[in-house]
Amino acid sequence: MKKLVDAIKNLLIGLGITAKHFPRKHITLQYPDERWPMPERSRGVVVLLSDKETGELNCTACLLCMRSCPTAAIRIEFEKDEKGKRSLKQFHVDNTLCCYCGLCEEACPTLAIQLTPDFEYCTGDILKLVAEKEDLLVDHGGKNRQYNFYRYAGITTALGGKGTHVDESQPVKIRSNLP
Repeated sequence: MKKLVDAIKNLLIGLGITAKHFPRKHITLQYPDERWPMPERSRGVVVLLSDKETGELNCTACLLCMRSCPTAAIRIEFEKDEKGKRSLKQFHVDNTLCCYCGLCEEACPTLAIQLTPDFEYCTGDILKLVAEKEDLLVDHGGKNRQYNFYRYAGITTALGGKGTHVDESQPVKIRSNLP
């Protein structure tokens, strides 16, 4: 008899909690139609940035993102031209291995790789989760839309020579400093 009384008591406690929460506002979202606003610093799909005006990739193939990835989800292949400058040949990101830690984004000196708040890219085919360079390219500035590595770096590019970039002073002639 004691077990029956305890069972009824526990049932009434559960019904009381349900009755207490029933008039409150519901927080369930109907997912495809309603979506949670993602936080600004959330990390999702990896993208490669290029300059909007010239179309030139911000990536200099320095391999820092590949080395900083703890799961080895990034694989980069590059080629050198006659001057020894590296250019990106292949860029692979395996989203099945990626842990979305953001270390690749932090390691990139040119802000070429970024993790966007977009998280909807599930598929039944695991091979579609391996992204190639063409899949990752976007033509906007990412999180910092005003920044362009080639305009601020002070290196000779198609945009200009030494001393012609944003906030860069003219190069100093060393011989003028000698006695």
